[in-house]
Amino acid sequence: MKDGTENTTGAPTRRETLKYGGAVIGGGLLAGCTSGTEDETGPTETDESYSVTMEPVGTVEFESVPETWFPYTGDYADMGVALGRSDGLSAIGLRARFASHLYDELPGVSVDENELTELYQNGTGKEIFYELEADVHLIDPNFMVNRLQWNQSDVDEIRDSVAPFVGNTIFSRVYDWHDYADYTLYEAFEKIAQLFQAEARYEAFAQYHDEVLADVHERLPEETPTVAVLYPADVPPESFYPYLIDSGTQSKHWNDLHVEDALAPHGITDTQAGGGTIDYETLLEIDPDALAIRLQGEITPAYFDDEIVSHLQHHDVASELQAVQNDRVIYGGVTYQGPIIHLFQLERAAQELYPDAFGDEQLFDRQRVADIVNGAFQQ
Repeated sequence: MKDGTENTTGAPTRRETLKYGGAVIGGGLLAGCTSGTEDETGPTETDESYSVTMEPVGTVEFESVPETWFPYTGDYADMGVALGRSDGLSAIGLRARFASHLYDELPGVSVDENELTELYQNGTGKEIFYELEADVHLIDPNFMVNRLQWNQSDVDEIRDSVAPFVGNTIFSRVYDWHDYADYTLYEAFEKIAQLFQAEARYEAFAQYHDEVLADVHERLPEETPTVAVLYPADVPPESFYPYLIDSGTQSKHWNDLHVEDALAPHGITDTQAGGGTIDYETLLEIDPDALAIRLQGEITPAYFDDEIVSHLQHHDVASELQAVQNDRVIYGGVTYQGPIIHLFQLERAAQELYPDAFGDEQLFDRQRVADIVNGAFQQ
């Protein structure tokens, strides 16, 4: 396959060094990037190689810290941003599924989605990986094979000719091909922190995450609701794709709020596991306490009320649901959440599910999060 870039120096490129210079060293893949690790105050230079071990890839060795990188899903994009590496982010699977608009509330933190190359362009081919020439791909290679129709030989080619894959499909637990380690959000985040040698930022996030959760848990009511997480098949919706609340990171904010999944006890199959859509008649038989409507992109309260809530209130069948009658149709957030996006989604879900306990209160300090991202913090 043609590279798409031209080497005019005569010296071997990083890609050629990887491909022909022995990609496997000590049982791990070797990636050459730029130098730099992080101490308490920010990046420091280092020439020492290091390794990161994460299933399903195993151990990957790095000569130095990756400078350019991209994920496929917004969870890993959010991790990189949280670790202060947004300058090196070059692409994303689909821009609309990366909730970078939430960074607008964090002083000094931003990502211009328009500058990110979309990997999905009527499919995701290998050529775009060659064109971008990143230092590392924060993607589970099995995701490429099982969800994007790559062959293992495609993965091997990009790994050996461009850069390694490091990642694990953490957002859902329903895929039958995912028979290896199930990392929690912060377990995966810690691996990515090791990759970027940004452990100080990770520790600061983990500490603050625990503080926020402790405060939230202290204020939760004794009785918590059953929730159906649904994605509209169309807008305004007449049917929905069901998403079960499980241990995947897409459910973290729901699990943090101690809600119960309303769908699984009634034999509903998660859409990611091949489940079909469900209609209002089926929902009425289940009659969840609350409906959490998941939508990708930047969703304003006015849009949500006009296109979702109002439609349900005036629908012959949907209007009979107790969630509709009790004003418990809430925004369900986005699928892919890393440590920053999770805090925003936790806050909004808590406010909407438990208004008596949380009201419109901000549940986390925007400046403190921004300080961690920007390296302006003390351990």
